[in-house]
Amino acid sequence: MEKQLYIWTAKMNAKGQIVIPKEARKVFNINPNDTLLLLGDINRGIAIAKYEDYNNFAKAILNANGDKNDKN
Repeated sequence: MEKQLYIWTAKMNAKGQIVIPKEARKVFNINPNDTLLLLGDINRGIAIAKYEDYNNFAKAILNANGDKNDKN
């Protein structure tokens, strides 16, 4: 069974930058020059996601809505 849950640590430097651990970059296919989204919730914390994944998700939603309108 493939591992699905992970935990890593990172430290922020004086410039406010963090390094995403190598294993995390490998698991989530994060590469140099990828754009990342930081999603924040005061109660739940910060989530990091690849911009490309959310952009593709948004496009799929818009296309699905367009397909629905075409059928009417």
